[in-house]
Amino acid sequence: MSKYTTGEIAKLCGVTVRTVQYYDTRGILIPSELSEGGRRLYTEEDVKRMKIICFLRELGLSIESISQLLSEKDPGSVISLLLDQQEAVLKGEIGEREEMLRKLEELKAGLKSVQEVSVDSIGDIAYTMTNKEELKKVHAALLMIAIPLGVLQWTSIILWITKGIRWLFLVWAVVAIPYAIAASRWYFRKVAYLCPQCHSVFKPTFKDAFWARHTPATRKLTCPSCGHHGFCVEVAEGSEVKGDAS
Repeated sequence: MSKYTTGEIAKLCGVTVRTVQYYDTRGILIPSELSEGGRRLYTEEDVKRMKIICFLRELGLSIESISQLLSEKDPGSVISLLLDQQEAVLKGEIGEREEMLRKLEELKAGLKSVQEVSVDSIGDIAYTMTNKEELKKVHAALLMIAIPLGVLQWTSIILWITKGIRWLFLVWAVVAIPYAIAASRWYFRKVAYLCPQCHSVFKPTFKDAFWARHTPATRKLTCPSCGHHGFCVEVAEGSEVKGDAS
């Protein structure tokens, strides 16, 4: 029967000598015998065991899990459980990596819109990115508030056109303005704005915010901290404040 030294089994299995020695110390690959000079010697069965260990390590199983598996008299009773656990771990890691990649791509896209990249501008982009989920919740809530008014509007228009019923449209016209103002007041209590000049977060007055020119993500306002007048980035109110909020 062939016998292999530590170096030979390492070469056969494509690992380092230190790896073989480490598995020995962890008790999952103990040499079958020692030579008269004290050298560790491994058999064909040890090589086979080593290749199994390497394969399981490539799947990401921990040394503890491999040790548990190899010590079982009936490894089939635990292998499925261990693989299911490892599958869940790997899927979680993939999800985390995909989220990191998404954030990286979003940061790169944000930097393209910045004229002069600085630590503060990177901080602004990072702040708006982490704030985005809270802002989405605010937008979703505003949409739910607006749906009843929209339903009433289109119902009244359709009935006016098809049935000649005008009174429902008049009801909508009477309700729409105060309803829209109330919804707007609620919305502006839930959001704040990030100044691109001094990087502070501030809350404008309702009047300033309501009448300001805006895009889906910005609003043209005057920062109370530095006096900058321009498009400021909308963020959710109540999250961790960046800089000096006004």
